Amino acid sequence: MNTLLFRQGGMQIIVPRPQGRSGLPRPVRRLLGPVLLLAVWEGAALAGWVSPDTLPAPHSLFTTCRELAAGGELAHALEASLARVSIGVVTGLACGVGLGLLSSLTALGEDLIDGVVHMARTLPWVGLIPLLIIWLGIEEASKDALIALAVFFPVYINLVSGVRQVDPGLIEAGRTLGLSRLGVVRHVLLPGAMPNLLTGLRYALGSAWLALVFAEQVNSLNGLGYLINHAREIYRTDIIVVCLFIYAFLGLAADFSIRFLESRLLAWNGAFATS
Repeated sequence: MNTLLFRQGGMQIIVPRPQGRSGLPRPVRRLLGPVLLLAVWEGAALAGWVSPDTLPAPHSLFTTCRELAAGGELAHALEASLARVSIGVVTGLACGVGLGLLSSLTALGEDLIDGVVHMARTLPWVGLIPLLIIWLGIEEASKDALIALAVFFPVYINLVSGVRQVDPGLIEAGRTLGLSRLGVVRHVLLPGAMPNLLTGLRYALGSAWLALVFAEQVNSLNGLGYLINHAREIYRTDIIVVCLFIYAFLGLAADFSIRFLESRLLAWNGAFATS
C-alpha cells in the first residue's frame, strides 16, 4: 500500500508512505541482496579464497545444473519429489481442516481431539521415521506420511485458533438471518478463520519441504534427496549445493503462491490486499 493510516483523537489521518530514495521498484530492490551475495561469492571463489571442493562457485553450479538437466536426472528427481510433497500436503491439509473443524465446532470434538493433537505435536516428527518405517514399510507410504504429519499440525492449530477468534456477534447475526449450522460454518466461520488458515498453510508448506529432505534420506531411489545422497558418496559438492538451492527455490515458490492466494481470498482485508 502507498499510504499509512494513523488515528489521533478519534480521527483517522492518511499520509503517503515514505518512498525509497533509490526510485527502484520494490521487487528490484528485493533482488539486490541475493545478487550482491552471489557477486561476493563468485569473487571469493575466483580469488581462491574458497576451495571448489568446499563451496563451488556460482558459475560452476550453473554448469552442473545444466548437465543434470541435459541428462534427465534433474527432471526425474523433481518429478519424484514434487509427487511426494503433493500427496503429503493434500493428505495433511485434509486431515488438518477436517479435525480442526470437528475440534473447534463441537465440545465433544474438542474434548476428544484437541488434547491428543497437542500432546502429539510435542513429539519430534522426524523422530517418528523409524516407527513409520515399521508401520508402513520403507516405500512411498512412510515418506508421504511423514510429510503429511509435518503439514497437519500447523494447519490444525491455526484453523482452530482462527475459528475461536471469530466474533460471536457475527455468528449470532448469521443465525438471525436464517443461516443453518452448515451455512454459519461456510459463510461466517471459514471466512473469519481464513487468515489464520492461510498462515498455517504457509508454515505447513515450509515444513513439508523440510520433511521431504528427511524422508528422501531413507531408502530413496529417486528424488532430490537421492541425488544428494549419491553426490555425497562420490564427493560431488556441486550437486549437493544445486539440490539445496532447488529445495530453497521450491519452498520460496510455495510461499509466494500462498501470498498470491492471500491477496485474492483476503482482498477485503487491507493487511493482505497487497501482500
